[in-house]
Amino acid sequence: MAHKRLPSSLTAAFARSAKTPGKYHDGKGTGLYLRVEPNGSRFWVQRTTVNGKRREIGLGSPPIVSLVEAREEAETNKRLIRRGEDPLAKKRKERRQKTFEEAARTAHVELSPTWKNPKDRAAFVATLEAYIFPHFGNVPLSEVTSSDVRRAILLAREKAPSVAKKLVYRVSSVFKWGIAEGACQSNPATTDALALPRVERTVKHRKALHYADVASCIQRVHTSGAWLATKLAFEFVVLSACRSGEVRLATWDEVEFPDGTDATSATSATWVIPADRMKMKRPHRVPLCARAVELLKQADALRNNSGLIFPSMRGKVQSDMTLSKLIKELGVDADVHGFRTSFRTWAQEQTDYPREIAEAALAHKVGDAVEQAYARSDLFEKRRAMMADWESYLRPDNLAR
Repeated sequence: MAHKRLPSSLTAAFARSAKTPGKYHDGKGTGLYLRVEPNGSRFWVQRTTVNGKRREIGLGSPPIVSLVEAREEAETNKRLIRRGEDPLAKKRKERRQKTFEEAARTAHVELSPTWKNPKDRAAFVATLEAYIFPHFGNVPLSEVTSSDVRRAILLAREKAPSVAKKLVYRVSSVFKWGIAEGACQSNPATTDALALPRVERTVKHRKALHYADVASCIQRVHTSGAWLATKLAFEFVVLSACRSGEVRLATWDEVEFPDGTDATSATSATWVIPADRMKMKRPHRVPLCARAVELLKQADALRNNSGLIFPSMRGKVQSDMTLSKLIKELGVDADVHGFRTSFRTWAQEQTDYPREIAEAALAHKVGDAVEQAYARSDLFEKRRAMMADWESYLRPDNLAR
């Protein structure tokens, strides 16, 4: 690997953007350099001499370890070497002495940037604090046994069964980090090591209204005293057959109107939900029926700097409990997600649309991997006709059917 020398010391911006393979020296007299691999990976390395032997000390990777932090650690190592100490031996000793809680918090800082969902980042520490740290949080990481972990998980099952399963993964990830860091030799939280008894799972489906009752539910929502955007968002969820979160986070720049029209004049539109908001992590085009466009026209009066189509009263994203609380207060025995079931059952029982069209409207994959590889159409125009029929079925003048 070629050595690269910059005109002056490294900068944070360069460390973030460097892509050309090579070794880029910092020029601060500590032996610090940035190593860029052919695959784009970047590492901070300090080249120095310890007890007469040439050594290269890894200091982490940007952006997890910043240029400032790498320089500080390189300076610390340099001072240790001057006093006749070995920085690597000192670091190994410190790592061996970490308690489980200390290791978990350090692992969390390093791993959390790789988790896309902010809730997962918060839940990682919160669940360990509630169910794990009280049992062996102050025990050195290398001394925690499978028996310790097993007892804690079984107790967690009694209080929060759904959390207990995630705890196994989270505890295990701490030990995997510890092995990689040299803080422990094995992972006592593997499935085989814990030998946890199987839990009988009872599938609980989301409560859903019969499709014949959906139109009257929409009317009850609109005659309630709820915030206008909440009413509009609820009906939009029903008409689009989309998930609550996809609608609550919808922004105006995701809606495509026909040429020469906008939210105030269009009669049709297409809503393109980006991949990062979809459960299947792929973009989803939604054909908006005439009534859905009418809802957009009403929502246009609520536009603010957030860009959200259905903002809360404070101009932010509506809470995931807002719609659920509304229909519960109205005495509707259904979950918001259940209206997707109402739509799917209507399509199955009241129309002749093929299964794959109804499933495409719900952004579900149909068929095995081979079929999915060849059937790449999202059946958009056929779905537009189906959603128009769904709108027609939900019109108030059809309530007497």
